Amino acid sequence: MSDFRHISSRENSRFKALRALIDDPRRQGRALVDGIHLVATCFDRGIAVKQLLVSESGQLNTEIAVLLRRAAGVDCLILRDSLFRQISGVGTPTGIAAVIEIPPVPAGQISGDAVLLDAVQDAGNVGAILRTAAAAGVRDVLLGPGCAGAWTPRVLRAGQGAHFSLAIREQVDLVAALASCSGTSIATVVRGGESLYDLDLTGPMAWLVGNEGAGLSAELVAAAKVRATIPLAGGSESLNVAAATAVCLFEASRQRLIPPGKTVPSGSWGHKK
Repeated sequence: MSDFRHISSRENSRFKALRALIDDPRRQGRALVDGIHLVATCFDRGIAVKQLLVSESGQLNTEIAVLLRRAAGVDCLILRDSLFRQISGVGTPTGIAAVIEIPPVPAGQISGDAVLLDAVQDAGNVGAILRTAAAAGVRDVLLGPGCAGAWTPRVLRAGQGAHFSLAIREQVDLVAALASCSGTSIATVVRGGESLYDLDLTGPMAWLVGNEGAGLSAELVAAAKVRATIPLAGGSESLNVAAATAVCLFEASRQRLIPPGKTVPSGSWGHKK
């Protein structure tokens, strides 16, 4: 590893560069992953770490010491604890973060399942959806305008490493993108759609999920081939968008586990006889 360089002033040019990176990672082409788990995931997945940041107190952490030993040749900055908290954005950070290159935007058509997010603004929701998509075996996630940035620190923390299993596209024209999706497009709506559990979800699906308050735009709902609603108990108005996405993706996973020859529910493109 390179010699440690200490930063104790917020006027330091390197510290200012880190602040700029946090504010707009996509423009910078780099992202900040924060915490022992995410930094270890980067090393485990072979993600190129451009720079390590360690707090003064973090140097005493045995897990961080192990990560530092894995970081041969990586530039390392030691930040005063108060400065590290400003970079981390967490009240009690673990004391290590890494600067990584943002992967290039995937090229080509979308095959298999995909999740398309329409103006999902909350970073925690976006990160949770990315984590769920990766866990359900979905590769492609498309974020339309108005979504929280996929590579911002809060979304990365909520994603818990899921980013590195996904092909993520941002600022996408979702209506146009549907034309390149091989799967059946399904608009998730609070009411008025077919029951999720009556649909045949065994083929490739392009799931459209909308804004926390407004839901999907009317244009996207109209563009989808199917509208799906999750049945809820009486008195319940709706599910959190991340929770609803998880229900949909894992209902599809459940149906695909049904042995051949057994009946699977099917909906508007082929009702069960």
